[in-house]
Amino acid sequence: MTHALALALLAAAVGLAGCSALQKERESEAAKEAATPSAPVQETTGRTITAQTPAVRTYRKLGAQHIYKTYPKRIYKGKIPPLVYAVVVTETDIDATGKVTGVHFSRTPSHAPEVPPMIADLIKQASPLPNPGKIGAHTYVDTWLWDRSGQFQLDTLTQGQRSR
Repeated sequence: MTHALALALLAAAVGLAGCSALQKERESEAAKEAATPSAPVQETTGRTITAQTPAVRTYRKLGAQHIYKTYPKRIYKGKIPPLVYAVVVTETDIDATGKVTGVHFSRTPSHAPEVPPMIADLIKQASPLPNPGKIGAHTYVDTWLWDRSGQFQLDTLTQGQRSR
């Protein structure tokens, strides 16, 4: 899958996330589905970005919450400044148990080359992520909003951005 297609899927998922009335019901069902144990997932060759189904979007929130709990002092409190230092889109491969098997990037900042390796280390050190249940092994995609201070928010749980 091309990076453009992955970004288009990410943009579509973010757009759909705004439909909160339908979203809550779907997420409740997806959370129940994700928590249900499943048969082992067969390994596949190559990387595939998982379609952003309601269950995958619910898992994205669980993954983001896990990262927030792992690094509570690193989370930027409040709204992010208007000019965030770096925006990095991560593609984290996880196995059927939540273990991180790889971290890749579909967007990195050319002006801040030090940020993606730091993010990769944070993700790897937070492994395992929550068990994905029936979703199984997949690629967890999220956008990191990185402040100059080294604190961050994940797009999934962001409190928004200040206008000034």
